[in-house]
Amino acid sequence: MRSDRSKGPGLLVVLGVIASTATLFAADSIRVTPLVRDGQVLVSFQLDNGFTEDVRAAIYSGLRTTFTYTVELRVESAIWVDRMIATVSVDNTVEYDNLARRHSLSRIVDGRLEDARITEDEALVRQWMTTLDRLPVFRTSKLEPNREYYVRVVARARPRTDAFFWPFASGLSGQKKFTFIR
Repeated sequence: MRSDRSKGPGLLVVLGVIASTATLFAADSIRVTPLVRDGQVLVSFQLDNGFTEDVRAAIYSGLRTTFTYTVELRVESAIWVDRMIATVSVDNTVEYDNLARRHSLSRIVDGRLEDARITEDEALVRQWMTTLDRLPVFRTSKLEPNREYYVRVVARARPRTDAFFWPFASGLSGQKKFTFIR
């Protein structure tokens, strides 16, 4: 008969692997900052550690790469599922031209081209793909005064693969609460 002590180290190793995996996933997150101004909810966010070496390699191979952000304005519900007030989809895309050695960037918000540029600056590409600053996404006319809301941002990368290639193929998210005061 085996003693219970022989099971202990194996269990500790498994728990250690689970803990280190959770720490790895926690390192990849989205920092969200909502701001209410001039009748709109402006949303800023940054995807931490989203521009990995694998993503960079895919971009420089000429593969069109898109980070899609779904921005949701929600209100908590004590009885049922949280109610969604509004949602916006933002596609940040980069395509590298190997011959010209330039990146073509585009930002599409709810199907409308909001911005497009061409650059040779990799730092600008990194910022373009992982950061949005004060994007006007919601009107405050849908909000009740003195009520708490939250903005949730979910990020996905395309193309998707089954390998560990994309850092967040199944989606990463972040959220931030705020109180609407008129």
